[in-house]
Amino acid sequence: MRVSVERSGGFAGISQTKSISSDQLPAEEAQKVADLVEAAGFYELPSAIRSTEPGGDRFQYKITVESEHGTHTVQVDEAAVPPSLQPVLSWMKDSASTRAGQ
Repeated sequence: MRVSVERSGGFAGISQTKSISSDQLPAEEAQKVADLVEAAGFYELPSAIRSTEPGGDRFQYKITVESEHGTHTVQVDEAAVPPSLQPVLSWMKDSASTRAGQ
């Protein structure tokens, strides 16, 4: 499984992309990310989730998961991230920070 998250927008408008492949992770971490993706119902989410609340300088996320189930991409506004998807974003942020510190 490969998970990629591109974050764009915000005050500075800088785009950042982080990708993690499960075959580069310890077995426990690979299983954890697979479980998070499954719990999020990722493959059932629509390709775009937009916020109805006005607000400037918010982030937008483009999340792509490639696995044996195929490839699916979801673009979501920061204010519209479903609660089920938040753990995936948090894991990516935490995992990328941990890997950068090694």
